Amino acid sequence: MRLSSLLPIALVALSATPSIARERDNAAGEAALSRITERRDAGKPVDCINLRDIRSSEIVPNTAIVYRMNNGTLFVNRPQGGAFLDYDDILVTRTIGTRLCRIDIVNLLDRNSRMTSGSVSLGDFVPYSKLPPRN
Repeated sequence: MRLSSLLPIALVALSATPSIARERDNAAGEAALSRITERRDAGKPVDCINLRDIRSSEIVPNTAIVYRMNNGTLFVNRPQGGAFLDYDDILVTRTIGTRLCRIDIVNLLDRNSRMTSGSVSLGDFVPYSKLPPRN
């Protein structure tokens, strides 16, 4: 077989590899988010959350940011450009006022180098409340 006839096959294989990896990463992120929100009920999305009520935040790689609130509610935010989210990133958010809102920009810093690794624009905040215990 000639090398020129193998070239198109090799190019197709190489171009498919990143999309396969991306799909695998997205599936892993969705599975992780599903475990975090397990036994919780999704509520109506809101535009903003109060900063003083946030206890902690967690990055779900390639998928979302989960904000844990003082009252036990989780708010899941799927930012635009969420594919840039990495578990080792540090979230740096600059807000005006006392609320974190949709379209606020979150800068991402690499935990090791402390260099900017990207930024994302926040989307809607979807509340997840604990379901009552099963009897």
